[in-house]
Amino acid sequence: MFKLDTPLARMKAIASGLLLMAAALYVTALELAHAQPVFASYLKAFSEAAMVGAIADWFAVTALFRRPLGLPIPHTAIIPRNKARIGTNLGEFICTYFLSREQVLAKVGEFDTAKRLAEWLSNPVHATALSNLSLRLASHSVGALRDERVSQFVRSTAFARLEQIDLARISGQLLEVLTDDGRAQEVLEGVLDQIDLMMQSEATQKRIADLIAAELDILRFNIFGKEISFSGVAGTWTSDKLVKRISTVISEVNEDPEHELRKHFDEQLLALVAKLKDDPAFRLRASQLRAQLIQHPALHSYLTGMVDSVVDWFEADIHSDTSTLRQQLNAGVLKLGEALNEDPAMQSWINEQVLALAGPMVERYRAQIGDYIRERIEQWNEEELVEQLEAQVGRDLQFIRINGTLVGGIVGVLIHVGTQVFVPG
Repeated sequence: MFKLDTPLARMKAIASGLLLMAAALYVTALELAHAQPVFASYLKAFSEAAMVGAIADWFAVTALFRRPLGLPIPHTAIIPRNKARIGTNLGEFICTYFLSREQVLAKVGEFDTAKRLAEWLSNPVHATALSNLSLRLASHSVGALRDERVSQFVRSTAFARLEQIDLARISGQLLEVLTDDGRAQEVLEGVLDQIDLMMQSEATQKRIADLIAAELDILRFNIFGKEISFSGVAGTWTSDKLVKRISTVISEVNEDPEHELRKHFDEQLLALVAKLKDDPAFRLRASQLRAQLIQHPALHSYLTGMVDSVVDWFEADIHSDTSTLRQQLNAGVLKLGEALNEDPAMQSWINEQVLALAGPMVERYRAQIGDYIRERIEQWNEEELVEQLEAQVGRDLQFIRINGTLVGGIVGVLIHVGTQVFVPG
């Protein structure tokens, strides 16, 4: 018994039913040949042509997927026998007409990646989802630091990396970059200004006066039998004079680009940079300091405690209903989306970068996509391939059989009429 639980099976039943109906009409025409010869002749012409059309189209449709009736008829089972060629042609067709560089770039340009990204980020639901995902990933990564194996690996890797760093040379290069193009003089001016502000502070002046007074406390005089100390007065006076002198010097240096102190500062700085970069003694001393620092137990203890504290705080925060990190991430994502949505220049830059990236990616992976399609079809089991293709297009192909039956019958009648009219009986 046939199962009609799929659209394909139902269409096959309809097409086969029409063939059987044509056969039944043919038998009826034979039975009516003596009683109703004219009507029977037309009915016979219709049914004969309908059966021929139905069988011919059944053969054609079936031959696409398998051998009709299992017979080894040439040029049948076309799809299974040519699946390698079909895979190659299909891959080339898709790569040529769907994945060409121009077509993909045009579609990417129409997509407007930056605008869609801005709208997506500006949605509070998306911002929350992205923040939660980020925190889950971060929680897993940070939580792994509690495992002693991971912690030991991180420490050993970090210290091994520190041992390879040339602190002296890096410090020299960094100092050279930071003070290049006259920036050293700007640094000097900033330092002198801060010193001047500090010296003008009443607290600093009192501290200086107290220190000077303490040093001068031994200077005591006996006048009229009374011991008198000038330490307090001398300290205050000296402090005031010192502050004024320092302020004067700072003003002179800041106002005179050619001041001797500026030149001396540059010379000393250049000498320090040269020593840090090239002086073996400086580099040796830096290496010794680095080794002492790395081997010091306090550093290991500090780093371990710091990592544990960070992990504790992080885990406590993300599990809190009022998580600061989650709030900040949500606000940051929304702000980023709003800023991007209001910045056409940034949107244009993002779209340009996407287009610049898409072109090489298309060229790189297009051939691989074609190869994948070919290999996938070649690896398909023939029965599986036929089943999948027939499930997709087989229902529509049954209309060929139906149309073949009906059109064949009509053509048969037309031929019969033409014969009656144009061929003398």
